[in-house]
Amino acid sequence: MSTLAHTMMTAARPADSGLAGPGELDRYPYAEAPAANRVGAPAWEGGDSELGRVGRRAAGSRGRGLHGQLVQQLGQMIVSGDLGADRPLVPEEIGQRFEVSRTVVRESLRVLEAKGLVSARPNVGTRVRPVSDWNLLDPDIIEWRAFGPQRDDQRRELSELRWTIEPLAARLAAGHGREDVQQRLSDMVEIMGHALGQGDAVTFSRADAEFHSLLIQVAGNRMLEHLSGIVSAALQVSGGPVTACDRPNEASLALHSRIVETLPAGDGAGAEAAMRQLLTVHPEVERVVPAPREH
Repeated sequence: MSTLAHTMMTAARPADSGLAGPGELDRYPYAEAPAANRVGAPAWEGGDSELGRVGRRAAGSRGRGLHGQLVQQLGQMIVSGDLGADRPLVPEEIGQRFEVSRTVVRESLRVLEAKGLVSARPNVGTRVRPVSDWNLLDPDIIEWRAFGPQRDDQRRELSELRWTIEPLAARLAAGHGREDVQQRLSDMVEIMGHALGQGDAVTFSRADAEFHSLLIQVAGNRMLEHLSGIVSAALQVSGGPVTACDRPNEASLALHSRIVETLPAGDGAGAEAAMRQLLTVHPEVERVVPAPREH
């Protein structure tokens, strides 16, 4: 086994999944203030259970402190519809509700504005923007949608997008002569094989995500490379239509290995075919990637 493979396999143990465990958010001061002291309390009622669930799943994996936690919490509330455009987002209310400083609130709202979720205007305040204005390719928004009310649509859309991006990336990657990247791809397959034998799904999924990201990067197309984060996000929130990547097994491993074998040979057609097979949904899943429409 190569040094890279050994290092990654050692670092990616199940106990180090990067996901926050139950109660881990309690270290942040989001305690409920007495009702008499809260401003506009009804606007926040009922959001705690969803906030806690999403925060433990998403925010804990980034480790960005109070600022990152608040971005995650507000972002998920907006995407889920708990916060709408019917009333402005008042920084003072947010700060009091989550017991964070105005600086944290201000910076968090700026991040959400950059993602297209909110807009701030003089004499109007900060308000939630319509879905058509959201940056739906932002990895955070992908994740928030995937664990919100639109989860089925989000996962379907991600599957369809991967069918557009990855087979083409595999074809373009063939014959590019990037031996260093091809070696890293081989390392990922080696890690996946070892993880499969150990029943280590966490390590398998991490190596899988690295594999697909690397393949897009070696395709030699800057615009495709820019989309690698979308594929990574899709793998992290996999569900809905189930691809071969979502269920670690020998068939999935063999297809990853086949893709690696096609690259130095310049077999673009073989690489594309293997990737399409890898992304094919399982027969028991009713919804499949649609055939091209006839015009």
